[in-house]
Amino acid sequence: MPKLLSAAPLRHRHDREILALAIPTFFALVSEPLFLLTDTAIVGTLGTHALGALGVASQVLLTLVAVCIFLAYGTTAAVARRFGAGDVPGGMRDGVDGLWLALLLGVAAVAIGWPLGPVLVDMLGASADVRPYALTYLRISLLSTPFLLIVMAGTGVLRGLQDARTPLVVAVASYVGNAALCAVFVLVLDWGIAGSAWSTVIAQGGGAFWYVATIARAARRERVSLAPSLGGLRSSAAAGFALFLRSVSMRVVALVTTAVAARLGDESIAAHQVSYNVWALLVFAMDAIAIAGQSIVGRYLGAGDVPGTRDATRRMVEWGVLLGLVFMVLVFAVLPWAPIPFTTDPEVRVLITATLVVAALLQPLSGVTMVLDGVLMGAGDQRYLAWASLWTMLTFLPFALLLPRWATTELWGLVGLWTAFAVWILARAVTLGVRARGTAWLVTGATRP
Repeated sequence: MPKLLSAAPLRHRHDREILALAIPTFFALVSEPLFLLTDTAIVGTLGTHALGALGVASQVLLTLVAVCIFLAYGTTAAVARRFGAGDVPGGMRDGVDGLWLALLLGVAAVAIGWPLGPVLVDMLGASADVRPYALTYLRISLLSTPFLLIVMAGTGVLRGLQDARTPLVVAVASYVGNAALCAVFVLVLDWGIAGSAWSTVIAQGGGAFWYVATIARAARRERVSLAPSLGGLRSSAAAGFALFLRSVSMRVVALVTTAVAARLGDESIAAHQVSYNVWALLVFAMDAIAIAGQSIVGRYLGAGDVPGTRDATRRMVEWGVLLGLVFMVLVFAVLPWAPIPFTTDPEVRVLITATLVVAALLQPLSGVTMVLDGVLMGAGDQRYLAWASLWTMLTFLPFALLLPRWATTELWGLVGLWTAFAVWILARAVTLGVRARGTAWLVTGATRP
């Protein structure tokens, strides 16, 4: 871990470019879990079973999204490299093909996920009381998948072009709309958990339309056709396959964690839903530096500047550690009051408090992990990321399956589960750190072989 800090904040030569991308990305990323927490609080008024159902169904939806995250991250790296090499039309061509691939994958996800809904809910251990709520939420929210994947691909295009402001505007508008619609549908119209799901579909649809219109205008300026290219689709899919494997490994961790929490009891899965979203809020905030790293590293390597890549990477890791320390202090500061907005169940409140202690302690290490993941992704080092994710997942599974079983109470079972989650974060930090210290990932040029 680097010394904190090698230069005073805002005094390092890379700080301006890092923060120009990271600050708007920070607010864009924070808006998602923040408004998901708003949805969680609204659904929490429906009772523990509805809150637990949201936890189960949202993990299925997050898995569909996560395995397709290459649409954003892979596109960012590819477009940024071409931008650094001066080939903007080539970057736009990659971006347009990425949008078409997102649409195809989204339609396929709906077609596969709808009939498998009951099986997926059961696999995550939903109880008989939670199951009907989870299935309702899942099947309605699945309709938003094509829109969400288009948003992901569009975000990657604009960030690759070093534009982080437009994704911020779209994200805030979408999630404010989502939260407002959720409040109206659930609290006013009394649609129950279905109202929360329909608000997601409508908000994501609006965001997708915005991205398509923005990128279409940019493509016309660069005289790039909006029609799909078969070769481009194949190239995008091939480049994203390693990131797909990485994402699958990471989602296995999230799904196993949710499944174990559900089997510990309805109170545990309800508490886990809240704590996991709080952890995601903080990690997504630190991911702003990682995503800035994707754009900056891709651009530097595209321009052939290896020393600049090294120097910027070191500085971004320092920022990741600093943010992690700040978030750790913030979580401990609000810990006595953190469960209050989400539930009135005293047992669930105790479980939320206990797991948030672990989440707080994880923040500095999470900062290092997120930043290095973004740096290697920006370098196009997807193969290593895939293998590293696989091995760290295999490290996590024994702990996740054994630690809760050794506990004598539901409280210690859930704390044991989160301790296993901490082991996974540590394993990721080690594998990414070893790679970043080497030179194999520093490949220059407009494209990576």
